Amino acid sequence: MSEASDYDLSMLLRALVVESNRFLEIFSAAHDLHPTDMTALNLIMTARSPMTPGTLAKALNLSASATTSVLDRLARAGHVVRDRDPDDRRRVELRVLAAATALTSTFFQPLAREYSAAWEKLSPEDRQVVARFLAGTTDATARVRDAVISSDAVN
Repeated sequence: MSEASDYDLSMLLRALVVESNRFLEIFSAAHDLHPTDMTALNLIMTARSPMTPGTLAKALNLSASATTSVLDRLARAGHVVRDRDPDDRRRVELRVLAAATALTSTFFQPLAREYSAAWEKLSPEDRQVVARFLAGTTDATARVRDAVISSDAVN
């Protein structure tokens, strides 16, 4: 693509999101997970520090009771446990079980290999451009999402 307009980039990004969602739906359906459960599992797995139910509720934009339902389903499926913080017994931390990590790893490894094959053709400079594009687009999406949530413009 010699010249990619904002529209072209937007359509390509939308196509990636749609394909990613379709891929996730396969995993979700195979393991009786609601799409929100899959999102929650991903958020817990990729958190940089132990996630709490409250932090998860905020990240999912769900009520405490809806988040409890999500965590109950993930716990019943054997994916997540709620552990008490040893230093503060009032604090609950969410932990993904090793079996869930192995299961998701097995499912997503072929995708990771295909990504690597597609990206190996990129020069280091091109990779930096792609990284900046993805980071900037992700940040822009998060900013608009937060603005929509805070303005209640969804209704």
